[in-house]
Amino acid sequence: MGFGSILQMGGGEFPAWLEVLLKEKFFNACLEHEEKKKNEKNILCLDCCLSICPHCLPSHTSHSLLRIRRYIYNDVLRVDDASKLMDCSSIQPYKTNSSKVVFINERPHSRQFRGSGNVCNTCNRCLQSPYIFFSLSCKISDVIMRQGGLSGFLRVCNSLNLTEDVTTSTLEPSGSDGVDGGVDMFLCQELACTDATEIVRKKRSSLTTTTLTNTEAVTANYLNRRKKNTPPRRAPLY
Repeated sequence: MGFGSILQMGGGEFPAWLEVLLKEKFFNACLEHEEKKKNEKNILCLDCCLSICPHCLPSHTSHSLLRIRRYIYNDVLRVDDASKLMDCSSIQPYKTNSSKVVFINERPHSRQFRGSGNVCNTCNRCLQSPYIFFSLSCKISDVIMRQGGLSGFLRVCNSLNLTEDVTTSTLEPSGSDGVDGGVDMFLCQELACTDATEIVRKKRSSLTTTTLTNTEAVTANYLNRRKKNTPPRRAPLY
């Protein structure tokens, strides 16, 4: 189900910040700070209902901020953060960097699941039991379809203050797909493999060079011994 259908079904109960959360393309470069490094828009200001980058924080220090993270190249929220604003029960969490996260939107999959296993009520993606929703948008679609609104799903949070988390973590080195402010774990694995491969390559190169040097030395010694031990040959007398 598309976002337009969800919004139309939600009616007037659909808050503006939730609309931005579901449709915004996070981790794009901030146009106001495009000349600066680490300018990815990975923070949602709930008061202004817009996405901002870490360099925009001075103008939003007193606002409620929600940090967006990345997992497998998709936008996710920490369960601890999302649970302050929404009912995240029955949504399958995923663990990364010792934190549980939930996907914000559905992920496309090439083929439908066929079988008697547990699947999402909305997108039919295979899930672990007892979860019945793959993402926040999946559960929102189901709640609106059954109840006609978001009553009971949204939570009132008067003490939402994620500024400390954002300022201390977001400014750490991060790639466009980093989770928890760090480089994406798959990229880390790739770099580790590259480093390991380079080390092996250097070791092999060093071993090959040493072997060739030793072989050359042995060959030279052998030839010298043959020269010394072989008596000189004279031309036959006719």
